[in-house]
Amino acid sequence: MSDTNETPPAEEVSSSELTPEQIGELEPYARLRTVSGGETLFAAGDTDAAFYVVEEGEIEVCDDSEGKRQVIARHGPREFTGDMAVLLGRPAVFTAVTRGETTVHEIAPDVLRRLVSDHPELGNRILEAFLARREWVEDAGRGGVTVIGSRYSPDTLRVRDFLSKNQVAFTWIDVENDRRMERLIRRFRVQPEEMPIVTLRGQGIYKNPSNRRLGRLLKITQPVNRTVYDLLVVGGGPAGLAAAVYGASEGLKTAVIEANAPGGQAGASSNIENYLGFPQGLSGSELADRAVIQAQKFGATITAPVQAVGMSLQPGYTTVRLDSGERAVGRCVLIATGARYRRLPAQNCENFEGRGVYYSATVVEAQLCVRQPVVVVGGGNSAGQAAVFLAESAGKVVLVYVEETLEQNMSSYLATRIDKTQNIEQRPQSEVILVDGVDQIESVVVRDNRTGEEERLPAAALFVFIGAEPHTAWLPEEIETDEAGFILTGPEVANSSKWPLSRQPFYLETSCPGIFAAGDVRAGSVKRVAAAVGEGSMAIHFVHQVLAG
Repeated sequence: MSDTNETPPAEEVSSSELTPEQIGELEPYARLRTVSGGETLFAAGDTDAAFYVVEEGEIEVCDDSEGKRQVIARHGPREFTGDMAVLLGRPAVFTAVTRGETTVHEIAPDVLRRLVSDHPELGNRILEAFLARREWVEDAGRGGVTVIGSRYSPDTLRVRDFLSKNQVAFTWIDVENDRRMERLIRRFRVQPEEMPIVTLRGQGIYKNPSNRRLGRLLKITQPVNRTVYDLLVVGGGPAGLAAAVYGASEGLKTAVIEANAPGGQAGASSNIENYLGFPQGLSGSELADRAVIQAQKFGATITAPVQAVGMSLQPGYTTVRLDSGERAVGRCVLIATGARYRRLPAQNCENFEGRGVYYSATVVEAQLCVRQPVVVVGGGNSAGQAAVFLAESAGKVVLVYVEETLEQNMSSYLATRIDKTQNIEQRPQSEVILVDGVDQIESVVVRDNRTGEEERLPAAALFVFIGAEPHTAWLPEEIETDEAGFILTGPEVANSSKWPLSRQPFYLETSCPGIFAAGDVRAGSVKRVAAAVGEGSMAIHFVHQVLAG
């Protein structure tokens, strides 16, 4: 997080004045009320904070996190409160208090989502301000959540990664480098072995909470067992999120079940430069964040962290069993569970996972190895994107891959970028065979497979992007897969003994009618973000045909 002194005041990034015409558009959705001075409209930590537009008077937005109230923004006539937490149903980051008698238009969160969908121009104006405010919150380090823990702790990394990928602004206090640690330990009455500590403003203090508990506390986890969905999407990567956006926007009652956080494997990409419409590139997390907002804008339900553990097939609908004990039911199901990077079979590698060995390269991991040497393993696009991203902050990046050249499995533009980056050293036809260190990684041993020569390289971190295994072990035998576990679809199941109908299966349909597969989990898929998005959106066409009978 940036130092708050380097961050512009909130007012400079959160201009929120609406036109009289826009006020007229929102009036049918709002309740007009007059509030006396000094009344709290919502407090930090509230999970049901309403959206307020000032008619007369003024609202002060306050930060109480430092033990004293600090006004960070003021909203006058035709200006509005709120940030992304309102739309996503997350706890409020700040407190809003009226300054003198104030008349406001009050809109409940679920009604606001409908307003944003029904009135695109007004909705875009609100979203623009919400996104700017969220960016300010992150840059200023003023999140409503604080994580206290060691940079060498796997659980601290897990918590930070979970919060970051689920769009929760937080402040991280590193126990190794923060002068406040002794005071914080006394204040929270905790021991170092009980860390990480997570504090949620207005809710309490939690010692090493699980992702599931954080999901429930922060309202990331949503119930999905109370209705039958037209479309149940299992997996929140690019394919699943695209299906959610297109399905919900076309009137399908849609839910997405995600095991960790939206974004999938693509969410670990630091910069995707060949995605259509983004000439300067965008990170996988940015793409996921915006897709989540789009899907929820159209009414889709997205829940995490919830893992699918089984599936039952009935005529006309499918039941997906979840590790939470819930059962989600869909008339159609899209399997978009993707694939995960394989673990590196190097000696001692498992001992350092989460404390030096990482399977993603985001800002969270990059903060841990500034100006230090790192090693990246892999010859595909994800490894290349990680190497280029890490080269911006690390002292040196060594890229180790088994291929003869990068062009074998990597996009040409990315291979060229790596060739021209001075602090990236390439080790082709090589592999990491040993990870070494005491409490943290200190070095790795790389073997050149051409000569058999082994060399020890200094490394503060090791980033692994090799191969992929599909998330299909939970599926019933009725859904046919290839030898590697990837799901067969369309023409590949047309002549299968498992296909029960006289009609031909649709292109993305599995061996079970009404159940589709898209993205990296599908056999023969193109392992590119744009292809996954295309398949997820294409699946909606087939879903409509199945639902139409």
